[in-house]
Parts: sequence; structure tokens; C-alpha cells
Amino acid sequence: MGLFGKLFDKKECSICGGEIGLLGNRKLEDGNLCKTCAAKLSPWFSNRRQSTVEEIQEQLAYREANQAKVSAFHITRTLGERTKVLLDEDAGLFMVTSARDLEDANPDVLAFSDVTGCRLDIDESKTEIEYRDAEGERQSFNPPRYAYSYDFYIVINVNNPYFNEIRFQLNSEAVDNDVETLLDSPNDMGRRKVGLMGGRSLTSNAEEVRASMEYRQYEEMGQEIRDALLQVRQQVREEAAAAAAPKAAVTCPYCGATTTPDASGCCEFCGGAVNG
Repeated sequence: MGLFGKLFDKKECSICGGEIGLLGNRKLEDGNLCKTCAAKLSPWFSNRRQSTVEEIQEQLAYREANQAKVSAFHITRTLGERTKVLLDEDAGLFMVTSARDLEDANPDVLAFSDVTGCRLDIDESKTEIEYRDAEGERQSFNPPRYAYSYDFYIVINVNNPYFNEIRFQLNSEAVDNDVETLLDSPNDMGRRKVGLMGGRSLTSNAEEVRASMEYRQYEEMGQEIRDALLQVRQQVREEAAAAAAPKAAVTCPYCGATTTPDASGCCEFCGGAVNG
């Protein structure tokens, strides 16, 4: 069979055994994966091509078990706008998703203790503002002028066997102030605030954008998500440390015995509430 024939040769999914259509193959290290099986993997998983068939099977089993966790998930707090961080504070769990139908999307359910870090990344971009000269050619201002825009990302570092980072964008559109980056002429100063302001020539709108309500909104949103996840992570770790700490023996005020209080803080002999 020639190269052309091999290119269009039908392949079989190494997971479900189904036939893989043209352009539908997702390569594995030692096999093939159909689009249907690939769609069941975690949305935060990015190491497919270096994964074996056995590793993919293990992840799909994990994802199937995750479905039950989604069904039992009780949302007590919601953070974010488009992609949301959903907290189940009673169970110490969270998930990150933009889906409305959680059962269908099956977002990964993670424990607060799985969080190893969280930060807000603000990506800055700039575009030079230019104008057309009398011949219609693009020209730079002197000094050059720039229009700035910003995108806001949350990065959650986690301890998970299939991914170690969840990164998502908070804003759906770049945060800027709609500056035109190509003017009809150097004298077209009235358009989108790119001309004179307070008698001085603008060379950048960065300060103006960063002072805008929209910029502050996403900055505060990101800080709220970061602080919330780091706080619950710290709380869980402190509780675990306290539970693991050796219990000191005390004298029971009810029976007078020297006792090590149980998990409820009660005397092991008479059951009295030693710790109040």
C-alpha cells in the first residue's frame, strides 16, 4: 500500500474499538483515539500524544468516577463571570467550568487540599497608533503612540494525576478603551481620545485603561478567586495538622480520671465534655 493509501486507511480506536473516520484520529503514544473517547478526557489534560492506551483507560475510569462526584456536588459559592469557580464548602470541593449543564460537561471535582497555588495573570498587549499620510501610506506619530489592552487569567496549580494546572480567562473581550489604531490623517485627533488631552500629546492610553471600571472589575474578580482558593486550602491544611497532632492527657472534671479526649473532646471513660 502506498503512502496515499496509508493516509486514508481506516483506523480503529484503541479504547472503544470503534472505527475512526477521516481526520477523526487522535494519536496516542502506542495507539489511536476516536473523537468520542477524546471528548471524555479532562478539559485540563494536555498530554494526550505522550500517553499510552493504558494511561488513557485509567483516566477514563477516573472521569467516570468523577461523574458521581458531580452529581453529589452542592454549590455553596460561585466565583467568576464566564468561566466560574464553583465551591462546595461543606464537602471541601471545587470545580472550574463554563458549562451550564454540569452533568453533561462532567467538570473535574477537586478537593481544596489539591490546590498547591493560585495567581492572577494580567497579560498586557500594545498596538502602535498610526495615521495615513497624503499618499495613503501608514505613518508613525513622533513620538510613537500606543493603544494598550489587557486580558485577565486565573492560574490554579493543583495536585492531580492528569493535570497540574487550570488556566482560564476571566474576561470575554480585551479590556481597552476602543482606541482607533489607524487614523485617516495626523490631524484626526478627535477620534477615540488619541489626540490631545489636557494640552499634551498622548503617547499611551495604558494609564487610562488601568484606571477604568472594567479593568478594576476583573482585577478584583481575579483577586477574589485567588484569595478564596488559597484561604480554603490553608484552612483544610490547618485542620489536618490539628487532627494529626498528638492529644495531650487532661484531668476529667466529671470523673477525675486522667484521659485523652476523643475526637469530640469527651472523656474516654465517662463521656463528659472535657473541652467544653
